[in-house]
Amino acid sequence: MSEEKQETNNTLKQGFFQKVWNSITKIEKYPDMAAEGLGRAFTYICKIVAILAIVLCLGTLYQTHQMLQEGMRYLKEEFPEFTYKEGVLDVSSDERLTISEEDSYVGRTIIDTKTEEEQVINQYIREIEKSGSGMIILKDKVILKNGAIAGTINYQYKELLQQMGITEFTKQNVIDYANSSQIITLYISVFITIFAYSFIMYLLTTLSNAVFLSVFGFLTTWIARIKMRFLAVFNMSIYALTLSIFLNILYIAVNIFMDFNMEYFQVMYVSVAAIYLVAAIFILKTEFVKQQIELLKILEAQEMVKKEMEEKEQEEKQEQEKKERQEKDKREEKEQKKNQKKEKEKQEDVDGGEPQGV
Repeated sequence: MSEEKQETNNTLKQGFFQKVWNSITKIEKYPDMAAEGLGRAFTYICKIVAILAIVLCLGTLYQTHQMLQEGMRYLKEEFPEFTYKEGVLDVSSDERLTISEEDSYVGRTIIDTKTEEEQVINQYIREIEKSGSGMIILKDKVILKNGAIAGTINYQYKELLQQMGITEFTKQNVIDYANSSQIITLYISVFITIFAYSFIMYLLTTLSNAVFLSVFGFLTTWIARIKMRFLAVFNMSIYALTLSIFLNILYIAVNIFMDFNMEYFQVMYVSVAAIYLVAAIFILKTEFVKQQIELLKILEAQEMVKKEMEEKEQEEKQEQEKKERQEKDKREEKEQKKNQKKEKEKQEDVDGGEPQGV
């Protein structure tokens, strides 16, 4: 019992990186980690999602820097005049401007500050989604699409620029600002904004995936005939998502430097986690069967020991009874000899007291 208690304490004390290692390479540890409770599982998944969000932020900053370098060149040489005031961007062009994937580091870029029609904007979104990644610059917001992220990210100019105290600018102001040290403020603002947004979105997505896996895992426990609480299955689902999340981090990192789109990545994402969860459940089932077999062996051994003890007690009892009978016979024999001796002595006394004849 003390060894089992010590092992449980060691499991509870294991750090974040040890949990990551166990979640990927030691599926048999899932029940122990799930037993730590929902609070520890939620803290664990928050840390992993934070790592993912940081990688995404760093990648976005890198892409932002490259975009600024290319953008400044394009802005000076080819881009028309523009102005920004009170949350509205106005580019001096009656037609939309398009920058192809080959000429833009962030992918296909569409610039149209005249349209407000949702149908036209949705058509632009479909265009950049088809190309894998890109950016749409509208009059009041910018829409970003990254191949590693499901869906698009929208940034309102007013919300983003007011944090930096910017209310209006022109083309020349942007060129001057990009060449000054104040550009660091832009990088910090982009990092904070993207981190907050991506952390919340990825956390909600991950938790929804965990719920879906939990339902699937709970059905698996029913098929495997293992009685488990849904909360325990949910905790195991969180740890089962570890490898999928790190594969997603790798996917994002690759997309930072090249346009790489895996069509069925989300299917693989969920499938890998499901395989881990099912494997953990059936390992638990195997361990349960082993424990049952060991328990039966222990019971059989205890029954044999009990039987041997009963036989031994019976033999000892019989031996004791035999010994008592022998002792009783000896006492009776001794008593009989004693009585015979007394009778003999009494007879001799009687014989010795008679008068002798003349």
